[in-house]
Amino acid sequence: MIKKIISWFYFPFLKKILPYHTFRYAVCGGVNTAFDIFLYAALYNFVFKKEDAVLGCIVIPPYIAAFLIVFPITLFTGYWLMNNVAFHGSPLRGRTKMIRYFLVVCFNLAVNYAGLKLFVEYVHFYPTPSKILVTAICTAISYLSQKHFTFRHHAC
Repeated sequence: MIKKIISWFYFPFLKKILPYHTFRYAVCGGVNTAFDIFLYAALYNFVFKKEDAVLGCIVIPPYIAAFLIVFPITLFTGYWLMNNVAFHGSPLRGRTKMIRYFLVVCFNLAVNYAGLKLFVEYVHFYPTPSKILVTAICTAISYLSQKHFTFRHHAC
């Protein structure tokens, strides 16, 4: 069903500039990214109200607390979309794909955390635009990693 909806938007002029496989990845990644940013902004602004989260003797800045809550949610929605829509048909076993996906996501987690710390604490940039910028960097890394490592179609 989702593939049919995506293919409906794959206009003929796109065929000349963007392969359908890449278009599916972009749509799935875009939907998951929009969901990620929406949840992040909602948690940061309305749940944590831009105030530190105090967990006993641990104090977590609100932009990191929001990120830590959003991350596992979009990890699962992203894997489902990538496995079932964007890279459907990979001959690799499900467990292998899941482990590889998790490794790529862990790398992106480190890039996200470091990027947020850099832009918010050292560059003094606003948290939500910082999240958007860091997400753009991670998207490029993720696409190449997912295509050539996690869901590859042939053995190297």
